[in-house]
Amino acid sequence: MNIEFLVKDWFDKWEKGDFHRLPISENFRHTSPFGTIDGKIKYLNLVEENKDKFLGYQFILHDAIYENDKACVRYTAVQGDFRLDVSEWYYAKDNLIEEIIAYYHIGEIREERKLEGQDD
Repeated sequence: MNIEFLVKDWFDKWEKGDFHRLPISENFRHTSPFGTIDGKIKYLNLVEENKDKFLGYQFILHDAIYENDKACVRYTAVQGDFRLDVSEWYYAKDNLIEEIIAYYHIGEIREERKLEGQDD
Protein backbone atom coordinates (compact mmCIF):
# COMPACT_ATOMS: atom_id res chain seq x y z
CA MET A 1 0.00 0.00 0.00
CA ASN A 2 1.32 3.46 -0.80
CA ILE A 3 0.95 6.56 1.35
CA GLU A 4 -1.66 8.13 -0.96
CA PHE A 5 -3.89 5.06 -0.60
CA LEU A 6 -3.43 5.05 3.20
CA VAL A 7 -4.36 8.72 3.52
CA LYS A 8 -7.43 8.34 1.29
CA ASP A 9 -8.45 5.25 3.29
CA TRP A 10 -8.00 7.27 6.52
CA PHE A 11 -10.43 9.96 5.32
CA ASP A 12 -12.88 7.41 3.90
CA LYS A 13 -13.03 5.49 7.19
CA TRP A 14 -13.58 8.73 9.15
CA GLU A 15 -16.43 9.84 6.87
CA LYS A 16 -18.09 6.43 7.32
CA GLY A 17 -17.55 6.46 11.11
CA ASP A 18 -15.47 3.27 10.77
CA PHE A 19 -12.71 4.46 13.12
CA HIS A 20 -12.03 0.97 14.53
CA ARG A 21 -10.60 -0.01 11.12
CA LEU A 22 -8.32 2.99 10.55
CA PRO A 23 -5.06 2.02 8.78
CA ILE A 24 -2.88 2.80 11.81
CA SER A 25 -0.09 0.88 13.49
CA GLU A 26 -0.11 -0.38 17.08
CA ASN A 27 2.51 2.31 17.83
CA PHE A 28 0.41 5.05 16.21
CA ARG A 29 1.14 8.55 17.48
CA HIS A 30 -1.13 11.58 16.93
CA THR A 31 0.05 15.09 17.76
CA SER A 32 -2.26 18.11 17.59
CA PRO A 33 -2.75 21.42 19.40
CA PHE A 34 -4.44 19.34 22.13
CA GLY A 35 -1.29 17.29 22.77
CA THR A 36 0.10 13.90 21.81
CA ILE A 37 -1.63 10.53 22.02
CA ASP A 38 0.67 7.51 21.96
CA GLY A 39 -0.65 4.12 20.88
CA LYS A 40 -3.50 2.82 18.74
CA ILE A 41 -5.53 1.57 21.70
CA LYS A 42 -5.28 4.85 23.57
CA TYR A 43 -6.24 6.80 20.43
CA LEU A 44 -9.25 4.60 19.62
CA ASN A 45 -10.42 4.72 23.25
CA LEU A 46 -10.28 8.52 23.17
CA VAL A 47 -12.35 8.58 19.98
CA GLU A 48 -14.85 6.11 21.48
CA GLU A 49 -15.29 8.32 24.56
CA ASN A 50 -15.72 11.46 22.42
CA LYS A 51 -17.65 10.28 19.36
CA ASP A 52 -19.65 13.52 19.19
CA LYS A 53 -16.43 15.45 18.64
CA PHE A 54 -14.77 12.99 16.23
CA LEU A 55 -17.55 11.52 14.07
CA GLY A 56 -19.95 12.98 11.55
CA TYR A 57 -17.43 15.00 9.56
CA GLN A 58 -17.26 15.57 5.84
CA PHE A 59 -13.78 16.39 4.53
CA ILE A 60 -13.03 18.85 1.76
CA LEU A 61 -9.49 18.15 0.56
CA HIS A 62 -7.70 21.19 -0.85
CA ASP A 63 -4.08 20.14 -1.37
CA ALA A 64 -1.95 17.05 -0.92
CA ILE A 65 1.70 16.20 -1.36
CA TYR A 66 2.67 12.53 -1.41
CA GLU A 67 6.19 11.16 -1.10
CA ASN A 68 7.49 7.65 -0.36
CA ASP A 69 6.40 7.21 3.25
CA LYS A 70 5.04 10.64 4.11
CA ALA A 71 2.33 13.01 2.98
CA CYS A 72 0.95 16.43 3.79
CA VAL A 73 -2.75 17.20 3.34
CA ARG A 74 -4.61 20.50 3.75
CA TYR A 75 -8.36 20.15 4.24
CA THR A 76 -11.49 21.56 5.80
CA ALA A 77 -13.42 19.33 8.19
CA VAL A 78 -17.16 20.10 8.27
CA GLN A 79 -19.54 18.87 10.97
CA GLY A 80 -22.91 20.63 10.77
CA ASP A 81 -22.17 24.36 10.95
CA PHE A 82 -18.70 23.76 12.44
CA ARG A 83 -15.71 24.09 10.10
CA LEU A 84 -12.07 23.42 10.90
CA ASP A 85 -9.17 24.17 8.53
CA VAL A 86 -6.37 21.65 9.04
CA SER A 87 -2.94 20.80 7.69
CA GLU A 88 -1.60 17.35 8.61
CA TRP A 89 1.58 15.41 8.06
CA TYR A 90 1.25 11.63 7.74
CA TYR A 91 4.13 9.19 8.22
CA ALA A 92 3.80 5.54 7.18
CA LYS A 93 5.69 2.41 8.13
CA ASP A 94 4.99 -1.19 7.07
CA ASN A 95 1.89 -0.18 5.09
CA LEU A 96 0.20 1.56 8.03
CA ILE A 97 0.06 5.13 9.27
CA GLU A 98 2.60 5.37 12.08
CA GLU A 99 2.25 9.05 12.95
CA ILE A 100 0.15 12.14 12.22
CA ILE A 101 1.07 15.69 13.15
CA ALA A 102 -1.90 18.04 12.83
CA TYR A 103 -1.92 21.83 12.72
CA TYR A 104 -5.09 23.90 13.29
CA HIS A 105 -6.42 26.76 15.36
CA ILE A 106 -8.34 25.73 18.50
CA GLY A 107 -9.60 28.97 19.97
CA GLU A 108 -9.64 32.70 20.23
CA ILE A 109 -6.40 34.60 19.75
CA ARG A 110 -5.15 36.03 23.02
CA GLU A 111 -5.26 39.82 23.14
CA GLU A 112 -1.48 40.16 23.42
CA ARG A 113 -1.00 38.01 20.27
CA LYS A 114 -3.35 40.02 18.01
CA LEU A 115 -1.80 42.03 15.20
CA GLU A 116 -2.13 45.79 15.27
CA GLY A 117 -4.30 47.33 12.54
CA GLN A 118 -6.47 44.26 11.92
CA ASP A 119 -10.22 44.40 12.18
CA ASP A 120 -11.79 42.07 14.75
